[in-house]
Amino acid sequence: VRLVESGGGLVQPGGSLRLSCAASGFTFSRYSMIWVRQTPEKGPEWVSGISPSASTTKYADAVKGRFTISRDNVKNTMYLQMNSLKPEDTALYFCARVTMGYGLGGQQYDYWGQGTQVTVSS
Repeated sequence: VRLVESGGGLVQPGGSLRLSCAASGFTFSRYSMIWVRQTPEKGPEWVSGISPSASTTKYADAVKGRFTISRDNVKNTMYLQMNSLKPEDTALYFCARVTMGYGLGGQQYDYWGQGTQVTVSS
């Protein structure tokens, strides 16, 4: 299993970024996937989750209305469109595979990538 994130960077408050998560080594279309972010101060924080067919998505209250999760099961890739970014969104963002049988809320995941850094600053 391999998960590789990309798309992070430095952006001004109010700006946008689109993160990607390229998956390989497993049948991507069978698994729910999530985004998690982490800072040294707060530890891991679940951001969003998406079901295998993308029929169900969930968001943390802190990002609801600003972030959009999606996936392309042909390209084996998941995305996170982040708009109206705030300084408090600064974190290392990583994608993770939800353990089979668990929900989208980040309670259990079994593989994750190295992460991509997002920094929101003027």
